[in-house]
Amino acid sequence: MAAPNLDLLQGTLDVLILKTLTWGPMHGYAVAGAIRERTDDVILVEEGALYPALHRLERRGWVESEWGLSENNRKAKYYQLTAEGRRQLRAQLSAWTRYVEAVGKVLQPA
Repeated sequence: MAAPNLDLLQGTLDVLILKTLTWGPMHGYAVAGAIRERTDDVILVEEGALYPALHRLERRGWVESEWGLSENNRKAKYYQLTAEGRRQLRAQLSAWTRYVEAVGKVLQPA
């Protein structure tokens, strides 16, 4: 039986997008695909969550965008990290590491 898709905790999508964009500029569909591929199809980011998150990150100054052509010659908006986005990612990764360690302690057998 296949494992169910994980619902993203609030704030998780932002850090996943920021980390994904460290690999280089990408259009939205590529960001979602990279997250899906990197998580072995466990985390599937729907368009209804992805694009509002990208726009929110852009408003905060953590990513910037420009129009370009995709691999199949379609017009696509490419997103890339800003310096502030890199700083924010470092801060969020530190917080996530502490969070994961804390949850792990609770889930370990007594």
